[in-house]
Amino acid sequence: MTLETKKSVFVELGKFLSQFSEGQSMKKSDVLYNDIFFDDFEKLIHLSQSHNGWYTPEQVYFAIQSWAEALTEENLEKWLSQYEAEFGQSEKKEKTVALILAGNIPMVGFHDFLSVLITGNKALIKTSSNDQHLLPFLAKYLIAVDENLKDKITFVEGKLENFDTVIATGSNNTARYFEYYFKDKPSIIRKNRNSAAILTGNETHEELEELGEDIFRYFGLGCRNVSKLFVPKGYSFDAFFQAIFKYQDVIHYEKYANNYDYNKAVFLMSNFKLLDNGFLTLKEDSSYASPISSVFYEYYESLEDLQKRLTTDSEQIQCIVSSNLSPESITFGETQKPQLWDYADNVDTITFLLTTK
Repeated sequence: MTLETKKSVFVELGKFLSQFSEGQSMKKSDVLYNDIFFDDFEKLIHLSQSHNGWYTPEQVYFAIQSWAEALTEENLEKWLSQYEAEFGQSEKKEKTVALILAGNIPMVGFHDFLSVLITGNKALIKTSSNDQHLLPFLAKYLIAVDENLKDKITFVEGKLENFDTVIATGSNNTARYFEYYFKDKPSIIRKNRNSAAILTGNETHEELEELGEDIFRYFGLGCRNVSKLFVPKGYSFDAFFQAIFKYQDVIHYEKYANNYDYNKAVFLMSNFKLLDNGFLTLKEDSSYASPISSVFYEYYESLEDLQKRLTTDSEQIQCIVSSNLSPESITFGETQKPQLWDYADNVDTITFLLTTK
């Protein structure tokens, strides 16, 4: 398969995904194999919550739409054009890449899956027990579009065997196991990371509202979700709480509400001082990883000192949200809309796959 052929296959997948939305999914006449896949995928979306209680239709539709917007000819061309020299190397050996995927948010491992196939390699995939259905379904669609992919995609349930390289995502604990188990293989091993926002007190209501999207999307389960706020001394959280009030319905979701009640009780029994609005607690804490339904905050003396701190802690941080207060910071409300060229942990997966022997 040529690179152009592979890109065209994923463009077709993007068109297929673009039909599905929470408001009303619309079947389009020009999408390939709708007669086989459309109805079954719509059913799978609504069954996802029975497979993983956090995968509500709203969250799954959001993930699907995000990938539909990413998988366009223009985006794929922009992403891959920077690797022309690497793609142009002759006699590049096809590798089998073992993918150990996370399942904290819907389709979280899709970028690794895409990267392996677009670079002409084989994907040997071990899905998370929390997300075992969406990616295999989309793989079937891709194979229907181009049957040459049939021998490039393998899902395994047991032990991973006969592979050349590894991309594994897990917790800090599982990462230590991965690093030992795969020590003789070229690998990308991803650990826990969290995202933070820098506030000054000058943010608009709209910006703080968008920050709520960064906090509450996927119930805060993603590494790109903001779990930590840096605020100046004397900062008042009144405007913040007013802006995020639009997300109050999150407390009506039982799993989230249970976490809110439990974590709030643990904090209070430990005599921690909390700020609380009835569906989110704020706790002053130096850590980056806050529990579900809570966000940690920390005061800073100066933006210069804060930037030094963030540089020191860079391996703990996935994204930084601000109004251009930090290099490569992300705009409010955009953390869960990464582009194809926004790599997890800032590790260029395509370069790794194209240059590793």
